[in-house]
Amino acid sequence: MNQTSTRPSLGAMAYFLMAFTLGSYFTFAAVQGDYGVFRQVEIAAEAEVLHAERDRLAAELAEMENRTRRLSDDYLDIDLLDEQARAVLGYVRADEIVIQ
Repeated sequence: MNQTSTRPSLGAMAYFLMAFTLGSYFTFAAVQGDYGVFRQVEIAAEAEVLHAERDRLAAELAEMENRTRRLSDDYLDIDLLDEQARAVLGYVRADEIVIQ
C-alpha cells in the first residue's frame, strides 16, 4: 500500500512564506520608506514651497535695495524722504488736515 501525499512539504511552505514576507517588506519600503515614493512626493512639494518663498524674499530684497539706494547720499529721492519722514516722525505740513 503505497499512498502518495498531495499536501505540500513544510519546507516549500516556509520558503514561499519567507519569499512573500520579504517581497511585502521591500514593497512597503519602496512606497513608504525614507526614500520611497511618498517621501519623494513630499520633497517635491516642499521644494515648490521653498522656491516660492525664495522668489518672494528676492523681490522683497530688491525693493529694500531700491529704497536704500534712493535714500543714499549719491541719489536722494525727495518724495521718498518726505514719505519716510511722515511715516516715522509723524511729520505733517502746516496746510494739511489730519483725520485719524
